[in-house]
Amino acid sequence: MTAPTLSARVLDGDPRALARAISLVEDEAPEGAALVRQLFPHTGRAYLIGMTGAPGSGKSTLVDRLTAAIRAKAQTVGVVAVDPTSPFSGGAILGDRVRMQAHAGDAGVFIRSMATRGHLGGLARATGEVAVLLDAAGTDIVIIETVGVGQDEIDIVRTADVSVVTLVPGAGDEVQALKAGIMEIADIFVVNKADREGADRTVASIEANLSLQTFAPGAWRPPILKTEATTGSGVPELLEAIERFRAHTAASRGVRRRARAEYRLRELLAQRFVQHVERRVLNDGEFSQMLDRIAAREIDPYSAVDDIMKRAL
Repeated sequence: MTAPTLSARVLDGDPRALARAISLVEDEAPEGAALVRQLFPHTGRAYLIGMTGAPGSGKSTLVDRLTAAIRAKAQTVGVVAVDPTSPFSGGAILGDRVRMQAHAGDAGVFIRSMATRGHLGGLARATGEVAVLLDAAGTDIVIIETVGVGQDEIDIVRTADVSVVTLVPGAGDEVQALKAGIMEIADIFVVNKADREGADRTVASIEANLSLQTFAPGAWRPPILKTEATTGSGVPELLEAIERFRAHTAASRGVRRRARAEYRLRELLAQRFVQHVERRVLNDGEFSQMLDRIAAREIDPYSAVDDIMKRAL
C-alpha cells in the first residue's frame, strides 16, 4: 500500500485506512511523517475535547456517555484513549475501549487506544498527529482521554481546544483541586460520581479556589458541573457547557492553536535533533560511554552537551 493511496483513503474516511495510518504515526515510521505532510492541508475543521483527571474518576464512562450525546446530534466522533504502557508488550495496558463497546457497531464513531510508551504529560507522543489524521478523515469532534494524571501531567491543554477536568468526591480531591497545574488547565470542571457523599464539598472547594482568581470582564470562568456517568445524569449539561465554551472562544481559537503548533514544533525539533546526534554525530557506543563517565563523575552533563553541540553544529 503506497502512501498516496493510503492518504486518499483516509480523506475518504475509510476506517481501516485510518487505523493503518495511526499505526504508522505511532511507530514513528517515515511513512507516518509523509502521511501527515500530505494530510495536514486538509485539517483544521475538527474540534478537540480533552478529558483529563485522576485515575478512577470515571473518565472513560463519561467519554462513552458524551460520545452518545454528540452522536445524537448527528456529528461524527473520534476517541483517542491514552493508556499506561504495558511493561511487557509496550502496548496499552488497560484498553479503555472495553468501556465503550456500545459504539462498536457505529460507523460514526472511531475509537483508538494508545500507549504512552513512557511519554510523560498524560498523553502519548503521537496524540497530536492522531488527532490530525482523524481531522483529515472528516471527524467532527475528537475526544482525547488522557491517562490518569496527577499535578503536573498537563499536556492536554497544549493539544485540545477545550480541557475538561474530572474530579471525584471522597478521593482527596478537595486538596487536589487546589493544585495549581490542574486548576489552571481546566476550562470546565466536572465532579463525577456526584451521587457519592462529599460531592457538594468538592464543588465548594473548587468554587472557593476559583473565587481567589481574578477574571477579566467577559473572560471565561470555568463552570463546575456534577455528573453521574453511569446513569448519564449531567452529561447533556456538560455537552452544553462545551458548546458554550466553543462559541465564547471562537474568536481566540487561533491563539490556542498557534500555541499548540509552537509546542509541537519545539517538541519535534528536539526529538529530531536527538535522533540526528545519536545516528550521525556520535560513534557507536559513544553515548553509553558518556553516560558511564558522567556516572563516574569524570565529566559533568553540561560539558558533555557542549561537546556534542560543537560537533553537531
